[in-house]
Amino acid sequence: SEEEEEEQQRRLLQYWRDVARGHQVEVPTDMAEPIHQITTNNEGAHTREQVPYTLITRKEKCGEVVFEKRHYEKAHWAYITVHEDTYEQSICYGFMKIMRYICQQNSAGSYLGMTIPIVTVVRTNEMHRTLSRAVTVAYYLPPLHQSEPPRPYDPEITIEQWPAAIIYTRPFTGATNELTIIHEISSLAEALERPAVCISDSYIVAGYTNPAAAHRQNEIWFLERP
Repeated sequence: SEEEEEEQQRRLLQYWRDVARGHQVEVPTDMAEPIHQITTNNEGAHTREQVPYTLITRKEKCGEVVFEKRHYEKAHWAYITVHEDTYEQSICYGFMKIMRYICQQNSAGSYLGMTIPIVTVVRTNEMHRTLSRAVTVAYYLPPLHQSEPPRPYDPEITIEQWPAAIIYTRPFTGATNELTIIHEISSLAEALERPAVCISDSYIVAGYTNPAAAHRQNEIWFLERP
């Protein structure tokens, strides 16, 4: 019923507000509808489409994935770069803006559909000990919208075709913050026989669960140098 739906929206908004408040982020009331659309799958009508890739190699140890090497085709992504005080604040603000674009604030005037992962591009200092304040949050446009991506109403969001890429990736679970990301970067660098073939100042955190989820499924990605 409509009342139940409103109640669910209210509860979801409150949950996101509680999580965001932990990072000193305020979630405005107009986020209730986008949060509801993205986190509920409307009886299976909203499936989360995965960014397509081809697996090249996988290295396992004791049944656990050490790393995978994948090929991703060139594709259109919508992205925004945010410069907040902390990584968590930047992904909160960036993801909220991307959610608004996905949910209606686009030239198609419709819900575009959720894709996973949502990726965040992070940059490190030379010693790989700290993250820079610039964090880019990006959304892969679903196949239906790849040829003609709807324009964002938000001038801070850019639509761009990213070139095909070879990615080295390793899964990890739990919270994503500066400490865990720095740790995961060094773990993947150790796992690779030749980390020097990868770009060494920017890395990607791929999130398969929404930022407010308690048990987050993530991957760290290294880009192979072109």
